[in-house]
Amino acid sequence: MPTTFLECALNGPWSRAKQPLMPITPEELIAEGIACARAGATVIHLHVYDPATGRQWENPEAYARVIEGIRAVEDVIVYPTLPLAGSLDAPRPMTPEERFATVEILARQGLLEWAVIDPGSTQLTAFSDLPDGPPGFLYRNSEEELRHGLTLARTHGFHPSYAIYEPGFLRLGAALARSIGSPTPIYRFMFSDGFTYGFPPRAYALDAYLALLQECHAGAPWMVAGLQVELSPILEATLAKGGHIRVGLEDAPFYSLTGNLAQTEAAATKIKNAGYGLGTAKELRALMR
Repeated sequence: MPTTFLECALNGPWSRAKQPLMPITPEELIAEGIACARAGATVIHLHVYDPATGRQWENPEAYARVIEGIRAVEDVIVYPTLPLAGSLDAPRPMTPEERFATVEILARQGLLEWAVIDPGSTQLTAFSDLPDGPPGFLYRNSEEELRHGLTLARTHGFHPSYAIYEPGFLRLGAALARSIGSPTPIYRFMFSDGFTYGFPPRAYALDAYLALLQECHAGAPWMVAGLQVELSPILEATLAKGGHIRVGLEDAPFYSLTGNLAQTEAAATKIKNAGYGLGTAKELRALMR
């Protein structure tokens, strides 16, 4: 039986203003991470929030608490985010060392298997905001930051989790990973229905990304994901072509009425009904090697 892997992105940068059901406190993140792992997720991605303000913060202790809390119960890969450069939570320019400070602390503690390293910059604007605002923002990832992150990955042995918002992200990410000698990245193709970046979830777009991946990093693992997206139009093709799938409240259309556990259960059911098995973390680690 062919195998696929399922990731759940628990919350993202939106706050409860746009995703009311998302977990924020460490206790909520641990509980939902465990529940989604038991429902079939092999990978859990999360952002930590300051419970006092309801806004994202860079807090290594909070990340460590959640990562260890989930992994103490379920054998899954759990990984954090980076400051969302250009957003209200990270508006000022940061040095590469500042941007990756939490990642480096967690890596030195032996808590990281994957880490976000997004190989490029893009404009994040919602279609719904185009008539009268508010304006979007430039999601910035400089080459200096990418080189620093990939060097940390090589030093500490964690895998880059590449969000591919535009085709150029894939080309730059593959070239830099090769030149720096980082562990194998996983390429996460970021589709959207609600934002203007990149491609909508269409078969032609998936084929274009796969052709480019074959040219730039043949055989590398990949998955489909996105922001404000419904992946149903490409789910069957993703499975048939050997890809993996991410769900969760980070990726779902805003104001989702379906929480992380229900999204994970629904995706797991679709995968199984299509004749595919759900891989384990042990199997995914072997694939990434």
